[in-house]
Amino acid sequence: MAETIRIERVQTGVRMEKRLVKVLKGLAEYLDISLGDLLEGICLHAFEGKSPTFGEETLGKIAALKAVYGLDLDARASHRLREADDDER
Repeated sequence: MAETIRIERVQTGVRMEKRLVKVLKGLAEYLDISLGDLLEGICLHAFEGKSPTFGEETLGKIAALKAVYGLDLDARASHRLREADDDER
């Protein structure tokens, strides 16, 4: 087993796209880890230019969760998202 690393965690008030959060919460539940642990892992991989390694079964679960929650966004949408209520301003 790898050596553990002591850290300090903080609460954050991050806002994210609603369906994406539902998929992330579902995936964290499926993997039996916290949402924070899932996001930390994804970020640490991304910061090194790596993709998190999800097996075929997990990728299938992600696809199923995206279908359940109607998440039709992909990486191409990442810099084009805008709040719905921005149209009213």
